Amino acid sequence: MSFPRWLVGVWVLLATTPVGVAAPPEADTTLISSVRAWHRAGQRGKGMTIAILDSGWKGWRDALGKVLPATVHARSFRDDGDLEARESAHGILCAEIVHTLAPEARLLLANWEPETPRSFLAAVRWAREQGAQIISCSMIMPGWSDGEGKGPVHEELARLLGDEALFIASAGNTASRHWGGAFDPDRAGLHQWKPGRIDNELLPLSSGISVELVHEEGAIYDLIVVDLLRGEVVGRSRSAGAGSRHAAVRFEVDESQRYGVRVERVRGTGRFHLTVLGATLRHATAAGSIPFPGDGAKVLAVGAVDEHGKRLAFSSCGPVGCSPKPELAARVPVRVRWRPELAFGGTSAAAPQAAGMAALLWATEPRLRASVVRERLTRAAKGRGKIHDPEIGYGVLHLPEKKSEKGALDTPGAVR
Repeated sequence: MSFPRWLVGVWVLLATTPVGVAAPPEADTTLISSVRAWHRAGQRGKGMTIAILDSGWKGWRDALGKVLPATVHARSFRDDGDLEARESAHGILCAEIVHTLAPEARLLLANWEPETPRSFLAAVRWAREQGAQIISCSMIMPGWSDGEGKGPVHEELARLLGDEALFIASAGNTASRHWGGAFDPDRAGLHQWKPGRIDNELLPLSSGISVELVHEEGAIYDLIVVDLLRGEVVGRSRSAGAGSRHAAVRFEVDESQRYGVRVERVRGTGRFHLTVLGATLRHATAAGSIPFPGDGAKVLAVGAVDEHGKRLAFSSCGPVGCSPKPELAARVPVRVRWRPELAFGGTSAAAPQAAGMAALLWATEPRLRASVVRERLTRAAKGRGKIHDPEIGYGVLHLPEKKSEKGALDTPGAVR
């Protein structure tokens, strides 16, 4: 089916752009005691390069020397080469958090062509060529993996990262917008969300909705959106792809209609994941709701918690395949100077906190491998110790408070 061009590229933001809320003082990044201690010790991320991949860079030049460094390296990987194509400052807010935490780190800013994995991977490749040790991305693209952390895009991303770069992603705000599990057919071959229920009602949150289905090879499904009042099909898409399969239906909301989702088996069977952007689901499962890129084993996914360390209801959960997801959580919302009237919330504000803290830690021993930095971040987290929780990972972000006389930690793993 056809749909307006303005809808393309908006989907990645619908699940990650938070609603502005008042921030408690505890959520302000400038008040995180462990970070302030590192700053006082003169450790501010010098020598580190951090890339922020996002689609919202409107007005980024005006932010230079204010909430961003005076100089950054920016590049668009969109077909039109426009870094400011979208009317959004989402990326600026993410970059401000990174810069607040690691003020002496060098920043790279980039976007990519919507719905085009090769363009996204080109941005990652460029970031690595520019020396980025850390890449932060607070966007989600549910159709780019099989929902279990696998697929060709993840394979290429892992190859580009190696063990020299750490990719940090938001876990996503899709806990109530996701369903995952085994296909359970009725006699007609339609999936039952619950016994006897073949329609999963969509509860709109915006004027545009995207419904995306992903699964491993071995089965083929039809994704169907119906008008529940008239019984008419609004859109239909058959899953296709190599390595992982994907189907999507996107449409504009008519307030006089009610919408539902059906999944019909064409061939085979197995597990699948359904993620909705722009609406919630009547029947949802929070478990396994972390989408690409956070679902990948090479990616560190960061969820969102409140000031008490409790998962916020929207924050996506693990596990994902065999990976313990998310790895960490961060307190949100966060006060930002670029948009002082509204705090920055959602898991969008969580990932850049991890990126900034990783830069502080890594700068003390720049020869460390990415896997060691990742391990140290998770080990320093507060709340769970070595026990993984599918809601908040190994705990809430926190930097180690004790360092050796040389300013480094004592975990082995440096590149010699």
